[in-house]
Amino acid sequence: MATSPTALPTVVLVHGAWADGSSWRLVVPLLLDKGISVVAVQNPTTSLAADVEATRLVLDSIDGPVVLVGHSWGGAVITQAGNDPKVKALVFVAALPPKAGESVGDLVGSHPSPPGLSQIIDDGRGMLKLSPEGWVRDVAQDIPEQDARVLAAVQPPLPASTFGDRITEAAWTTRPNWFIVSAADRVVSIELQRELATRLNARTTELDSSHLSILSQPRAVADVIVGAVDAVAAAG
Repeated sequence: MATSPTALPTVVLVHGAWADGSSWRLVVPLLLDKGISVVAVQNPTTSLAADVEATRLVLDSIDGPVVLVGHSWGGAVITQAGNDPKVKALVFVAALPPKAGESVGDLVGSHPSPPGLSQIIDDGRGMLKLSPEGWVRDVAQDIPEQDARVLAAVQPPLPASTFGDRITEAAWTTRPNWFIVSAADRVVSIELQRELATRLNARTTELDSSHLSILSQPRAVADVIVGAVDAVAAAG
């Protein structure tokens, strides 16, 4: 008797700080073209707990297995939210996945600061943004300048307190992982990314890209995600 093909897992995409779900706008159609169901989370980026809750609401709405993908700060979000039993694999893109008891601030402080961090502006009330020039020179230096300035204009603020929010259970300790290192990153330490990929025992890809490989090299990013989807499907 012939068996029906295994349904592909759904991909859930989690954006980073100073961004929203539209960060994934070039990756999403490439996944849809492969017949993969995709949902991009709209996180509030007000705290780790709030972002995890927003991600869990999306996970609750999905039947079947999930490949959970996080960019940058989203790496911390999926590290916590990924403990949902539906989540079968994690993909980290220039991401910051702490271990249990650790915060993103701990990770960032463990290496010399890249130049982009000097472009963070505090409004005096603990709300942070990146300067327009920081977006152009340090965050998105390999996409058109006008596009980078649009990203600066629409960025939501990030509370400084998020850097101290700690993980309680790290999903990457119990699930297969993929990690995309941005080898021309000027806002998250390249050495830190490589160190984290090793710590996670991740299948690692390096791209010669800015922090925003999801916009400058969306096909390469999508290819890694498809690889994770295929691995989960093959595992049944």
